[in-house]
Amino acid sequence: MKGTVFCFGELLLRMSPVLNREWIRTNSMPVYIGGAELNVATALARWGLPTQYSTALPDNYLSKEICDEINTKKIDTSTVNFSGSRVGVYYLPQGADLKNAGVIYDRAYSSFGSLQPGMIDWDEVLKDATWFHFSAISPALNENVVAVCKEGAAAAAAKGITVSIDLNYRAKLWQYGKKPVEIMPELAPYCDVIMGNIWAANSLLGIPVDPNIHIENKKEELLQHAITTSETIQKQYPKCKVVANTFRFDQGDGGILYYAALYTGGKLYHSAELTAAKIIDKVGSGDCFMAGLIYGLYNEQPAQQVIDVAAQAAFGKLMEKGDATNQEMSAILAQLKK
Repeated sequence: MKGTVFCFGELLLRMSPVLNREWIRTNSMPVYIGGAELNVATALARWGLPTQYSTALPDNYLSKEICDEINTKKIDTSTVNFSGSRVGVYYLPQGADLKNAGVIYDRAYSSFGSLQPGMIDWDEVLKDATWFHFSAISPALNENVVAVCKEGAAAAAAKGITVSIDLNYRAKLWQYGKKPVEIMPELAPYCDVIMGNIWAANSLLGIPVDPNIHIENKKEELLQHAITTSETIQKQYPKCKVVANTFRFDQGDGGILYYAALYTGGKLYHSAELTAAKIIDKVGSGDCFMAGLIYGLYNEQPAQQVIDVAAQAAFGKLMEKGDATNQEMSAILAQLKK
């Protein structure tokens, strides 16, 4: 029997004000419980996988309410580390993109950001796990969190637990005097699965990228570049057996073009192109893709099915408000059959 998927990262409260002072006039601001790894855990639990989520939260009643809410989604929070004094927050106006100037982070000195090496008993918290997932958002916070992530990934790898990482790149977070390419190559050697895109691989791992590849956005050329990037990653990090790349381009007035690729066993598999004239919320789409990827690999599905499901899940998330998906796996599979 397979164990749990253990997702480790910072929980964040997402405040989504309606601008033009509407949030002031109405004295209200929607709050979402999010964070990349929690979004992944939420999707996986919804799709029936045994899932644990671990983070650091202050020991107060708000944290208890947060954990109680997460538990209702069939996510185990028994390994949450209660320490520090605050929950991280970020503000994102409704309809804005996490990567653009609309995001305001308020997460300095958060409980997760205050973690130190040695605070987590990895043997204990990983005792039921067969998969360990984290993202590049955590190492962007500070060098102590880098050390904690390294502890966790190394402990998981030593136990034979599959390790995956999402190469999320948030330029606003890397503010402690280190460039991503100085940090992430310390963590990648522990990873069996690396997900991102050709540009993130360049920013975070120093993998070469054609600076002009985006000008024409030709699918054939981008997929060929995905092969080159994936081969380079696997050569530099021999433990990595699976590399996934996503491609998402804005089109027209609020439209989107989306597809993804999976490289494993010396072969590239790619999804169909998915398009929409309008989307609702970009936040969490990459997390939903990561969840779809883990879901397929955990269940040992064929590579083509893995990438098709992951891409459809990510595309479906673009049509939902909030950080985490509410899609059922049956609905995702039904969309693929259309």
